[in-house]
Amino acid sequence: MRLPQARLDQVLDRFHEVEARMSAASDGAEIVRLSREHAELKPVADAVMSLARARRELEELGELQADPEMAEMARAEIEALKERLPEIEREVALMLAPRDADENASAVIEVRAGTGGDEAALFAGDLFRMYSRYASARGWRVEIDSVSEGEAGGYKEVIATITGHGVFGRLKFESGVHRVQRVPVTEAGGRIHTSAATVAVLPEVEDVEIEIRDADIRVDTYRSSGAGGQHVNKTDSAVRITHLPTGIVVTSSEKSQHVNRDKAMKNLRIRLYDLQRQEKDQARAAARKSQVGSGDRSERIRTYNFPQGRVTDHRIGLTLHSLPQILEGELDPVLDALIAEDQAARLADLEAELA
Repeated sequence: MRLPQARLDQVLDRFHEVEARMSAASDGAEIVRLSREHAELKPVADAVMSLARARRELEELGELQADPEMAEMARAEIEALKERLPEIEREVALMLAPRDADENASAVIEVRAGTGGDEAALFAGDLFRMYSRYASARGWRVEIDSVSEGEAGGYKEVIATITGHGVFGRLKFESGVHRVQRVPVTEAGGRIHTSAATVAVLPEVEDVEIEIRDADIRVDTYRSSGAGGQHVNKTDSAVRITHLPTGIVVTSSEKSQHVNRDKAMKNLRIRLYDLQRQEKDQARAAARKSQVGSGDRSERIRTYNFPQGRVTDHRIGLTLHSLPQILEGELDPVLDALIAEDQAARLADLEAELA
């Protein structure tokens, strides 16, 4: 893809403008905003300058071919540079292509048992363990926000915050229905059962600008269940907030009612923000053949087949015969393939924009 020089100059002009404004800024809020934009623009600007150097070097080597003494060396370097140049241009194009504004955000992950009773809860537990192990291997922090355990183990529902750079960008394609085919531990006859769990991955964005009117919410307080004895909660400190227009319900059950309200409102903003994201994703996916990242949480995205030891992602037709390793948290082969598919779609969007 040959990127127009005007588009590359536009990136560098904005980068230098932000640098100049940072040097002159005195307002704290403006400095923070400019610093954030500078951090986002710097890798793009560096890549654009690298591409400019490569193109300039190619021109200079072309001129050296006119010198009989330098011609042979110049030809060899030109061939090597011509091989590297398409990859450099592709990296820059990916940075310039329409991208997810929440790519580098931390994330809230919700795993819920679906159809299948106790076996579904056990599978939900397997999935959450898989994500926890993957997060640990990447140095991310996992903090459980709320949990409802299954009667035979696993989880009916578990919600956790995974904190780290780029969490949402790596895990956002995990949203959807995950299906498992295996012989449950409770099955005496050895028959294979099919169960399911749903996963939702939401960006944890700081300073989400979502307007919530008091008239649109109902706030209820209740007594949260405790561990018994001295830990029993004797006051109505837990908070449940219902967003009436959407029906979204959030809860928090720390010891302080004030803390619970703040935490519940933050979670509500995250969910309303995610609702907006889903609408945008679905609109974008309607114009694409690929449904990766469509935002459709009811879509069956992956099957984990234990008898055959395989994992199949239905969106991109990927099948891997490494189920034990994947459930141990070795998710990169799956995630890398999904991200590559999304990158191809983003490049197609950029080509259409430049056409």
